[in-house]
This record gives sequence, C-alpha cells and structure tokens, in this order.
Amino acid sequence: MNKPILAIVGRPNVGKSTFFNRLVGERRAIVEDVPGVTRDRIYAETEWNGKEFAVIDTGGIEVKTDDTIRAQMRDQAVIAMDMADVILFMVDGKEGLTAADREVAELLRRTGKEVILVVNKVDAPSKAYELIYDFYELGFDEPFPISAANMTNIGDLLDRIVGGFPEEEYDPSEESIHIAIIGKPNVGKSSLVNALTRQNRVIVSPIAGTTRDTIDTPFTYKDREYTLIDTAGLRRKSKVSDSIEKFSVIRAIAAIERCDVCILMIDAATGLTEQDKKIAGYAHEAGKGMIFVVNKWDLIEKETNTMRDYEKSIKAEMLFASYAPVIFISVLKKIRLNELIERCARIADSRNTRIPTGKLNSVIEDAVMMRQPPSDKGRRLKVYYATQIGTAPPLFSFSINDKELMHFSYSRYLENKIREHFDFEGTSIKFVWNEKRGERR
Repeated sequence: MNKPILAIVGRPNVGKSTFFNRLVGERRAIVEDVPGVTRDRIYAETEWNGKEFAVIDTGGIEVKTDDTIRAQMRDQAVIAMDMADVILFMVDGKEGLTAADREVAELLRRTGKEVILVVNKVDAPSKAYELIYDFYELGFDEPFPISAANMTNIGDLLDRIVGGFPEEEYDPSEESIHIAIIGKPNVGKSSLVNALTRQNRVIVSPIAGTTRDTIDTPFTYKDREYTLIDTAGLRRKSKVSDSIEKFSVIRAIAAIERCDVCILMIDAATGLTEQDKKIAGYAHEAGKGMIFVVNKWDLIEKETNTMRDYEKSIKAEMLFASYAPVIFISVLKKIRLNELIERCARIADSRNTRIPTGKLNSVIEDAVMMRQPPSDKGRRLKVYYATQIGTAPPLFSFSINDKELMHFSYSRYLENKIREHFDFEGTSIKFVWNEKRGERR
C-alpha cells in the first residue's frame, strides 16, 4: 500500500519547519547512509504507533503577492496539498488570527481534503483556550493547541493525524508490477507509456493516480500484469528556481514510493542531471528496482564503442547504484521496448528472490576465506553466519562480533560476492549487522 502523506502548510513564520524537524529529526535508518544520495529534508518519512507516513514541509503561503519568489512558494504549497492525504494547517497562537490566515484557510477549503487546524506557540496549557478562541472563526474542526518548540501536545496531535489517514483496502492492481517512469522534462516519459500500451493493444482508461499528480496505466505483456506510473506533472517549460525543483523531486519520490521498479529516463543528447542523481539516490535508499533508460539513442552519431563508453559514464556517475542495468532505446522508433519491459520483469523478480540459508553461508564462508575481515587494535571482525530475513528489497542479517569493525569497504565486498553468485540485478540489497551476545569485548 502507498504511504500516506501529511503536508504542513500555513503563512510564513508560524513554526512549520520547527514542527517538521521535531517530527522527523529522530528517525533512524535501518542501514547506514550512502554518501551523496541523501534526500532533501523538505520530504521525510516517519512513523507513529506503527503507522508509517511521509511528511512534506512547505514555505510560507502568501496568497496575494506579486513577488515572484513568494508566488513560487505558494505554488509549492499547492502542489504539496494536492499530493497530501491530510493537511496540517498551522497558525501562530501568540500573534493571533490574521488576514493572511483567512486567505490560506480559503485556499484550503477548496481542496476538499482533511484539514487539521493547529495553533502553534501555545507554551502554557492554561492559556490554550484564550489563544485558540479566535481561530474558531476559520470554520474548521476544533483548533488543536501545541508548542512545536517544547513538544507540548504533540503525541495527541499525531494520534489525530494518523486517525485522519485513509483506511488501507485491498487493491487488486497491487498484484501487478508497478513501474515508475521518472526523469527530467522532455525525455519521453509519457511517450514511453503510450508506446508500450499501444504496442500491446490493451489500452484502458487511465486510472487517476489518487492525489499524487500521476497517472496509472495498467497493461498486459506476455500474460503478466503491469502498471505504468507516469510522472507527467514533472514537466516544466523553462528554467525554474531551486525551490520549485525540490517539489519536482517530491512528485517523483511519491511515484517511487508506489513502484516496484523505477525507470530513470535519460535524454541521450544531454545525459544525466543532478536531479536525476538525487532521484536515483532515493530509489536506491528505498530499496526499489532500478534501470537507467537512455532514450533517443537513434539520434546519436555512433562509433565503434559509443554505447559501451556511454554506459561507463553513467556507471561512473552512479557508483552507489552500480547494480542497475543500462538500456538504450528509441521510443519514437520503438527500439528495444520489449526488451525494456522484460528487463523490468526480471528486476521485479530479483527483488523477491529468497536465498536458502545454507547456500548463502557457503558463499559468505568462501568470501571470508578469500579476503580476511578487517581488524582494529588487534581485534578482528568475525562473521559467524548470515540469513535472509526479507525481500523487496532483499534484506540480509549478519551475526558478527563487533559492528564497529564492519567497514563499509568490507560490507561492499560481501555484497559483491553475493551478487556474483545470485541474481540480484537491478535491485539494491540491504544488510543488518547483529552483534552476537557476549562476543563484542
């Protein structure tokens, strides 16, 4: 199922970012971060009482403004509201109700979304009613007093937020392979969707992509069901500010969250961009399948090793995702489109591969014998055994004597050995290190 999304909106300087940081700042990842692929802090994931959800922070909304930057900030917030399942509307209890609050409230009413009105900076609970009284005028449910700075009443607010998320229901389409098609504008994302569905002659009416500003298009190829997630909303006409770029990334992230395999489309003539790397980094961290698709290859003037050299350059830029294959296509000429879909199917299958414990440990034992584990101050790393504890992405638990001795380079060595023996093409694999009790010292 999709992770629900919470958007935090309001006029400037009411404490939105403070609340965002409090909400997501203590979250810990299962595996260590990979340098260079950390996601923007404007989008993060957290959980409350076992319920995982995504949070989007926004700049302050000024509805009536002629300032270009402020108008862009307003547009960002509108994008976030479109994507959200629940909107947290934050106001300032110390400053009181303002005309700007009324304008934001009117904007929110048009969304038809679940809106929770939160009055921030209520530092003294005894003064709560006095500070929230004027905000009843906005016409939402009872205002919720909090202090983001002091973490006052945050737990009750999170209960309210989680309660506002839609109930999870079984969706038969989840049985299909979900493929997110992402990339910068004009690389051929929508054209690829059209080419694939028309080619297979099973065009169906597009299903609205919930509130994520994407379009889901199901189709069948060789008796397997697929759903293409087209992030058409990323399209832009001209150069835009960094702030708008961040929300383009957020839309792509929302699509990645819902997919099994991520197709990162690259224009053969222009190559990779920083935004491409950022999105690929998120797909890697999220454990999604990934394939780099170079489109418009028919327009490139070629020599003997053109394809090989181009692939090498992509791999050099994407070292953290060296497992991801590169395929060269032409949507216009319909070159290698069948191969692309078949590759996506193999990647989806590899994410669900499960390795028997005996075979896995045989590979690990041989790897340890071939390359001695690292040591520090006379104490050497010991790898006792490994077992696979999860799929999609494949997750392996290692029993070792000391986590501090497991260097990143040795972890990468073990990963490479696993990949040499088992088919994990196109998917990241994750490791968890567990110290054997009594063995660390």
